[in-house]
Amino acid sequence: MKIKHTLPILFLLAALVVACAPQADITEPQTLTVMTHDSFEISETIIAQFEAEHQVRVQFIRSGDTGSALNQAILTKDNPIADVFYGVDNTFLTRALSQDIFEPYQSPMLAEIPDSFKLDPESHALPVNYGDVCINYDKAYFAEKNLAIPTSLEALTEPTYEGLFVTQNPATSSPGLSFLMATIAQFGEEGFLDYWQALVNNGLVVVSDWETAYYTNFSGSTGQGPQPLVVSYGSSPAAEVIFAQTELDEAPTGSIIGPNTCFRQIEFVGILKGTANQDLAEKFIDYMLSVPFQEDIPLHMFVFPVNPNAELPQAFIDHVQVPDQPASLPPEQIEQYREQWIDTWLETVLN
Repeated sequence: MKIKHTLPILFLLAALVVACAPQADITEPQTLTVMTHDSFEISETIIAQFEAEHQVRVQFIRSGDTGSALNQAILTKDNPIADVFYGVDNTFLTRALSQDIFEPYQSPMLAEIPDSFKLDPESHALPVNYGDVCINYDKAYFAEKNLAIPTSLEALTEPTYEGLFVTQNPATSSPGLSFLMATIAQFGEEGFLDYWQALVNNGLVVVSDWETAYYTNFSGSTGQGPQPLVVSYGSSPAAEVIFAQTELDEAPTGSIIGPNTCFRQIEFVGILKGTANQDLAEKFIDYMLSVPFQEDIPLHMFVFPVNPNAELPQAFIDHVQVPDQPASLPPEQIEQYREQWIDTWLETVLN
């Protein structure tokens, strides 16, 4: 009988203990939204590491090419749809800065980054990576034809290379635009159109996009195209080795890296004004400039890290030629004349 009376009391006490026990935190993690261009790629493990460390979920909004993504950031700047914007490059940097879409942030990680990459002295836009748009050549073609590889932009106008060069329309292609900038850096605003006319007279081939130029026209990748010279990326030879179906000791392609033959692209990240997650956004930018994130960049986006402490993949060390004197133009000049240059190029080359 004593046991019967005691059981209800024990159940009551157990219920009180459960009710008073600390409850597990079931709050949803904070979300950090990052707007990028479509070419952004990074390891899931890298993002997961940041999420775990800061108890946050990182959401990415891919928004087209660089120009389209920047336009969206500008159009929504009064009511931003993201906290961070990555992917504006030096051909669009001045537009981003003039539209005042970024909060300045002097990341402590900037101390690790060479000054040559810091194009915004007020740190609204912080450099993340860089790469070179270069003329790639098919090694086998030039060896079989016993033909010298051109080493300058001027050489491409010589009869020896008639009909051997394919590039992209700068109005529709990022590497095409970069190559146009290289020719302006080399020949100036007064001379670049004469250079392009000389290319046209020498059988220049123009296509709308990089994929067509590289995989259809270029002989060095598929081996089927008629042109052994193509505007592509300085990292393309490494990509040929990494993605080869059979192991290669040497890249089948190379890059022409003479003075002003390659145009250097630098990509930036910034905190969008109006973010409610300023602290997390700053931490994410610090993380993007840290060694783990920087070392993950090359094999995902085939560009170089700006942090010199980041180790490069062996394929980049063995098969990528980095120009000593890449072409560059002041971002302010690019912003002021970009559309004019493209329009006059269209009139000269495609008329």
